[in-house]
Amino acid sequence: MTQPTKEAVLAALGKVQEPELHKDLVTLNMIRNLEIEGGKVSFTVMLTTPACPLRNQIEAAARQAVLAVPGVETAAVKLDSDVPNDGRMRGLVDMPIRNAIAIGSGKGGVGKSTVSVNVAVALAQSGARVGLLDADIYGPNIPTMLGVTKLPSPNGTKLVPAEAYGIKMISMGLLVKPGQPLIWRGPMLNSAIRQFLGDVEWGELDYLIVDLPPGTGDAALSLAQALPLSGAIIVTLPQMVSLEDAERGLNMFKTLEVPILGVVENMSYLELPDGSRMDIFGTGGGERLANATGTPFLGGIPMDPNVRIGSDSGRPIVVTNPDSPVAQALRGIAQNVAAKVSVAALSKDNALPINIVE
Repeated sequence: MTQPTKEAVLAALGKVQEPELHKDLVTLNMIRNLEIEGGKVSFTVMLTTPACPLRNQIEAAARQAVLAVPGVETAAVKLDSDVPNDGRMRGLVDMPIRNAIAIGSGKGGVGKSTVSVNVAVALAQSGARVGLLDADIYGPNIPTMLGVTKLPSPNGTKLVPAEAYGIKMISMGLLVKPGQPLIWRGPMLNSAIRQFLGDVEWGELDYLIVDLPPGTGDAALSLAQALPLSGAIIVTLPQMVSLEDAERGLNMFKTLEVPILGVVENMSYLELPDGSRMDIFGTGGGERLANATGTPFLGGIPMDPNVRIGSDSGRPIVVTNPDSPVAQALRGIAQNVAAKVSVAALSKDNALPINIVE
């Protein structure tokens, strides 16, 4: 039997398309460590994010293509990832942050912090290096949701972020006494956000998730000016009042020239014991907002009492009940966002590498 050649294997893989980038795996430089021993072929597919929602599809297509090459008996496919940098300069941050994603809303009480925490943890569970910045200076809830009570000891002049569930986190809630109000004017808030960026030892991150306070005020403006953002996510409830405020938040990011990654509809419905659904806050509002503003709809998240229980006890729902509909919805949103950010980063100038690293 003729032993397959690397050229033949690469030619076969050159016909496998990456579903979102619409180019083949070889052109995208996604094939690494190709080895052939007799009829046994092994190689690594380097994904653009460990949270790739189409990883199984890509793996199956690559294996099938290689097995069709004459002389190939087995094909061992390993999946790895290398998250692309969005190309934005972040001078305030000492170490590389490849992508920064803001999660905002036009009003409070829509579950924005819950989405931020669970999206961050879901990305970390996939293998990504993730940081979470609680930019809600006046009402910091992230420490409670992650069960964190204090920061580690500083490293010289740098703050060391707390760590929980595989993510790094910083919050004003860890720097003031419990219950202490922050009665600050805008310049002080701007200074705090800049310190959270420049004076924290984040290390290298694939994703920095930023939980913004509600509204369209100083915090969002300060953040957009201090930290070039890969994009923003808008969280809303289905009801009209929430949608009106969410649209204001969405238009604020557009005014600041921050790309809109999409709209998330939280508390979409409550599933009753008999299997029927109750629309507590109406239905379909998030999708209508997305359609009306020409932005992607990232998905709806059902209501679940365990979300509240987990948030109060410092245990995110994607950790405590990973197979629940709400956890699956949050994980799907995280994967969707990661894919969109990678596609945007790699599509900036269409100058994709074509060399093969073996």
